[in-house]
Amino acid sequence: MLADIAEAPENLFEDAVWDSFTAWTASRGITLYPAQEEASLALLAGDNVILATPTGSGKSMVANAAHFIALARGQRTFYTAPIKALVSEKFFALCEIFGPENVGMMTGDATVNGNAPIIAATAEIVANIALREGANARIDQVVMDEFHYYSEPDRGWAWQVPLLELPKAQFLLMSATLGDTAWLEEDLSRRTGRRTTYVGGAQRPVPLDFHYVFTPVHETIEELLADGKAPIYVVHFSQREATERAQALTSMKMVTAEEKARIAEEIGDFRFTTTFGKTLSKLVRQGIGIHHAGMLPKYRRLVERLSQTGLLKVICGTDTLGVGINVPIRTVLITGLAKYDGTRSRILKSREFHQIAGRAGRAGYDTEGTVIVEAPEHEIENVKLRRKAGDDPAKLKKLRKKSAREGEVSWSEKTFERLKVAEPEELTSQFKVSNSMLLNVVARPGDGYEHMRHLLRTNHDNRAKQNRDIVTAVHLFRGLVNAGVVERTPDSPAFRPYTLTQELDRDFALNQPLAPFALAFLSLLDPESETYTLDVISAFEAILDDPRQLLQAQQTAARGEEIAALKAEGVDYTERMAIVEDVTYPKPLEDELEEAFETFCEGNPWAKEFELSPKSVVRDMIEHAMTFSDLTATYGLARSEGVVLRYLTDAWRTLSYSVPEAYINDELEDIVVWLGELIRQVDSSLIDEWAHMTGDDQPVGQDTIDRELAFGVEDPTALTANRRAFTIMVRNFFFRLVELFAYEKEDQLAGMLDYLDPDARLDWPQAMDDYFDEYDDVDLGPDARGPEHFRIEDTTGRRWPVTQIIKDPDGDNAFQLHGVVDLDASDEAGEVRLASLEMRGLRGLAGGVDTQ
Repeated sequence: MLADIAEAPENLFEDAVWDSFTAWTASRGITLYPAQEEASLALLAGDNVILATPTGSGKSMVANAAHFIALARGQRTFYTAPIKALVSEKFFALCEIFGPENVGMMTGDATVNGNAPIIAATAEIVANIALREGANARIDQVVMDEFHYYSEPDRGWAWQVPLLELPKAQFLLMSATLGDTAWLEEDLSRRTGRRTTYVGGAQRPVPLDFHYVFTPVHETIEELLADGKAPIYVVHFSQREATERAQALTSMKMVTAEEKARIAEEIGDFRFTTTFGKTLSKLVRQGIGIHHAGMLPKYRRLVERLSQTGLLKVICGTDTLGVGINVPIRTVLITGLAKYDGTRSRILKSREFHQIAGRAGRAGYDTEGTVIVEAPEHEIENVKLRRKAGDDPAKLKKLRKKSAREGEVSWSEKTFERLKVAEPEELTSQFKVSNSMLLNVVARPGDGYEHMRHLLRTNHDNRAKQNRDIVTAVHLFRGLVNAGVVERTPDSPAFRPYTLTQELDRDFALNQPLAPFALAFLSLLDPESETYTLDVISAFEAILDDPRQLLQAQQTAARGEEIAALKAEGVDYTERMAIVEDVTYPKPLEDELEEAFETFCEGNPWAKEFELSPKSVVRDMIEHAMTFSDLTATYGLARSEGVVLRYLTDAWRTLSYSVPEAYINDELEDIVVWLGELIRQVDSSLIDEWAHMTGDDQPVGQDTIDRELAFGVEDPTALTANRRAFTIMVRNFFFRLVELFAYEKEDQLAGMLDYLDPDARLDWPQAMDDYFDEYDDVDLGPDARGPEHFRIEDTTGRRWPVTQIIKDPDGDNAFQLHGVVDLDASDEAGEVRLASLEMRGLRGLAGGVDTQ
């Protein structure tokens, strides 16, 4: 199509572009809505466009038109979205439409085909380029999806900066909830010299029907199902509530026998490998889905795929529904109008309400979407009481109405009526000055003073806020000069007296901004130390984003152990509670890291903007030989498996690509291989996508290591295919048995081997009695993990005999675990599986039976 356009005469160019685009839409059976056509023609005419049409009105098609027009003109166009998952989703969609050779992606984690004419990127990436390159940036067009993020307190600056610093670019700003944009239209036209066309107020293709109900949620769902209003998305404001609701609905009959069979067929050989997965498997087979950010990506995608077939009747999820999630639904059932936003509980904003409600109604399927809002529990109870009293004045007079619990933020039908008709809140500037902003602007060629003046004096803030930002900028700049990060260059032209003392990476401050500190800290470590490898890991864990749910669970577990110990010592309750207030999650090297960070900040004041966060997740797994399942089970994180996986993936990426070769030893290399394979077996989608995006065809963790397939394995994705990683997993598995044995965790030991035939299971209590009759303790130090205490006797077949010596304090090596690893069963389970296990002691078998 583009070749045909190129041959068109200049005076017919726009007609040729439009005819070509509409021919493409027609070939897909798509007829443009009036608003889509108006916005697309305005883009073709060179206008900026603010597209404020309702959800479901086809804004994505206008974005496709924008990219098509830019491509036809030989221009470079950027698409931005608020979260990396949506950027990735859009990247693959754009590849399908425009061809992978024409599409690239930049997320801060990876750059794929970075010189492509169409780039999918996070808003921060575009803002960073705008700060660094200004009007000379190779950006001719910017399509900003979910533009209401302009008002986000933490990230809104990234939606504003491109508008300020890219005067040559054409903008398409899209959102269903923008509020009054007259000021923005005027500002954008003045900055770019283009007309800005507002397209909004269009009627939804699928109108919405709103209701406020006084029936409990399960009764409401029953009525909606009976009325043919499925699929229903039930909106909760916590992941726990969504999961509990889904499980509570299993008593309802959602699907027919035929639909159950179709669900099973759609699921096929999909593997539900984790604790939460087993719960989800039972639910989806009954027509019930769960969808929230705490789930593994593979589970979310399965729910989305099943929802698109119409086989899931009810999906219980969180309000992430309002951020472009691909779950087509007929009815949105909102369980409340109050949410906790991380700081306080409050009533939903109009924008939030309409973002969620707007997902109801499927274009092409439904003639109407339904939005139901539940009354609070106390109102529902009051309605029940009034019905019970009937028309009897005496009974009505005696009614003791319930009220909201003290301190609880509640809502009413008046709240609902107000939100239903309220316009979205007006966009508010969230401009912020930071060291990284200053460094980017100083790095830009030209008059640095004028660049900064323009940024500080022409942003969207009022004069008073601008004045405060100027004072902040001066203070930060002096710090950069004093630290030697920025220096005065007398021989330079007068308009550019300051330059950076060292060149910054293009994605500076976007991905692991404190990586330079972690690298500097490595020089303080002793390579001969027993804990050297773990300390390297701790240095880099300290710069990763916190997996909040996991750290909270670690703290809860640590406090529980401390309380139990204090109680055993006879410490009274009040004192116990005071003591455990100071107990937190593990923070290895906390003092050393913080002291070094303080010194680092003296020479790198920009680092003060970021927070160092010592923690132990990967280290905790290594020290206790935990698998992913062990980690989530130990800390009760079934609902947050996705959070755990994202953290482990970030840790793997950072360790794989950030640790200099000089600091990598065999042990760390083994850990990187093990961690990568562990992640792949839990959910390969994140790492496969990463490998695809970076063009790395090597298996995870194998950049410099040949992949040796285990004997008899043909599937390169099987657990045992990566021989090195699997060997490490077997070693970890047996040390995990030793550790649990040392702590006399009989139930956990039994749980690890509950798949064995009962006659083949080791009698752990008897084995512990036999051992502790001879020795007082088990040595779990570094030597206990060494090769002198663990060996695989034979790796030529599909069953590996293994010997693990329990290191006793006397060095007798008298007690040994002898197991047989079943490689075929391990491949099927995605974790190490044994065919048998016994313990041999001073007098032969100890608490076990010989199953050979």
